[in-house]
Amino acid sequence: MRTLIVDDEAPARERLKRLLAELEKAETIGEAEDGVQAVEMIERLKPDLVLLDIQMPGLDGFGVIEALEEPPPIIFVTAYDEYAIRAFEVSALDYLLKPFSRERLEKAIRRAREELTEGQHFAARLAPLLENLTAQDRYLTRLAVRDRDRIRVLDADEVDWIGVENEQVFVHAGDAARPVRRALAELETRLDPARFFRAHRSAIVNLDRVKEVVPWFKGSHKLRLTTGAEVDLSRAQARALRKILGW
Repeated sequence: MRTLIVDDEAPARERLKRLLAELEKAETIGEAEDGVQAVEMIERLKPDLVLLDIQMPGLDGFGVIEALEEPPPIIFVTAYDEYAIRAFEVSALDYLLKPFSRERLEKAIRRAREELTEGQHFAARLAPLLENLTAQDRYLTRLAVRDRDRIRVLDADEVDWIGVENEQVFVHAGDAARPVRRALAELETRLDPARFFRAHRSAIVNLDRVKEVVPWFKGSHKLRLTTGAEVDLSRAQARALRKILGW
C-alpha cells in the first residue's frame, strides 16, 4: 500500500518509516510535517493509506479530514484520551495509540488493506467519527480555505463573515474572500454560536465585527461590519439578534 506519513514530530516520522520498511506490501511515498502540507500531498499523491497524527499545530488531523473532499483510508496515530478513542471505535476505523509496537502497526495496516480490498468507502466510514466529535461540542477554532493553489489556515477569530456566492461558500477575512469546502449549514453548527450568528440564509457574521445595525427598506436591516462590509439581516434573524444585542 502506498502510504503517506503525517506527523509534526520528525522522530515519529522516522520511526514510522523504519517500521513500514520492515513490513511487506507497505511503501512510504512521502511524509508531511503539518496539516496543510498533508492536504496538499494527499490531493497530489493520492495515497492508498494515510498514517495521520491528530495533535498537530495549525491544522490538526481532524481539520485535514474536513478539508478533503474525499478522504483516503486513514489510520489515526494519537495520544488522545480514552473518550476520543471510543469515538474512533464507533466509526470502525483503526487507530494507533502512542507508543505502539511494530506488531500493532502491522495489524492496523493489514486491517486497512483487507477493507480496501473489500471495496469499503472510507469517506463514508469517517462520518460517524465527525458526528461524534461534533456531539462533543468541538467548535471549529480554525478553518482551512483555498488560496489559489494553496491551502491557508485561518483562526476563527480572523473571520469577518461567511457568505454564499454562485453556490460557493466564501470566507471573508480582511480584504480577501476565499472558498471553503463546507456548506453554510454545516459551518453554522460547527462554529461557536456565542461568536457567530446566521444573519441571513446566505450569510454568517462574526458578532465581534458588527459595528452597526442599519435600517433598510420596508423594515429590513443590514449589518455594517468593522471592515465596512454590509451583510443582509433577515427579518426573522433581526428578532433573534435583538435578544442577543438588546437593541
